[in-house]
Amino acid sequence: MDLQEKIGQMLVYGWQGKTDEESRAINAHARSLIDEFAVGGIILMGRNIGPNTPAQVLAITEEFQDMARASDLPPLFVGVDQEGGRVSRFKPPHFRAYPAAAELGERGDAEAVYNGMRDLGLEMKRVGVNWVYAPILDVNNNPANPVIGDRSYGATAEVVSEMGAAAVRGLQAGANVLACGKHFPGHGDTDTDSHLDLPVVDVSRTRLKALELAPFDAAIQAGIGSVMTSHILFPQIDPDLPATLSPIFLTDILRHDMGFNGVIITDCLEMKGVAKKWGSAEAAVLAAIAGADMLLVCHTYETQKAIHAALLDAVRTGLLPETRIDEANRRIRTAKERWVQAA
Repeated sequence: MDLQEKIGQMLVYGWQGKTDEESRAINAHARSLIDEFAVGGIILMGRNIGPNTPAQVLAITEEFQDMARASDLPPLFVGVDQEGGRVSRFKPPHFRAYPAAAELGERGDAEAVYNGMRDLGLEMKRVGVNWVYAPILDVNNNPANPVIGDRSYGATAEVVSEMGAAAVRGLQAGANVLACGKHFPGHGDTDTDSHLDLPVVDVSRTRLKALELAPFDAAIQAGIGSVMTSHILFPQIDPDLPATLSPIFLTDILRHDMGFNGVIITDCLEMKGVAKKWGSAEAAVLAAIAGADMLLVCHTYETQKAIHAALLDAVRTGLLPETRIDEANRRIRTAKERWVQAA
């Protein structure tokens, strides 16, 4: 692949239309993801699903895969936020409702978590989804948290570690669907929603390791294939950059200290946690330099175009080493051979 295609493989983009019907079909924006950006993956948002039946969703995902094949691109990751509970893009009556993580954590039944995530994964496979952005590995230890709450398995590292590892095994071993632990290194102790602003968690590295990182350690031991970063500043560990943009977090801690060898994907780079201060395009470059393999941009064509151009320019000017692009592509290729081509 040439440089543009290698950069494209690092992109996971969403699409939208001017009407609800257009957002639930392959429109011009959707086609640009393949024809213009050669993306490595797409994300399905609620707007892309709506009242569509499983057959209609499968037709969309298959058409995307056909477009990638016709362009001589690798098969696509097709990802979705399908956690169970309130963050579920696929909803009844056409799709099953799964309980929130907190409900399962209160029961303390890891077997039920395994079985539920296996069934969820199998349902996703039937509509062409091969990457589920779950489980939540955040420890919900801050009652003022506006964004995690019942999405977490509980308020202790022990509960979240046990249930999170069971969820990983259910998705990956039970359903052969790639799991994604989020939001590294932990979004549980925040009182700010990173969609709206940059949260700050002023804790030591010792506390972080004992509490926030423990469920990610357990998930890595369970073989999790991907991890999603969070847009959170931990000033005692990196005073300048939030985790998504931080080599300390992505390379030193996650790769070297914790031994994670799978795919690192950012949370959406249009979120204000990074976009407000750095802008989405600069944030994308910084995230790639820091060690992110895939960059998630859920909504806007203009932002997606700016990010693609910024990454190209950063490589051509030497700011972003092409060796970093190649390293990311190797991980993406390995993951696709396991989770996409075998699906």
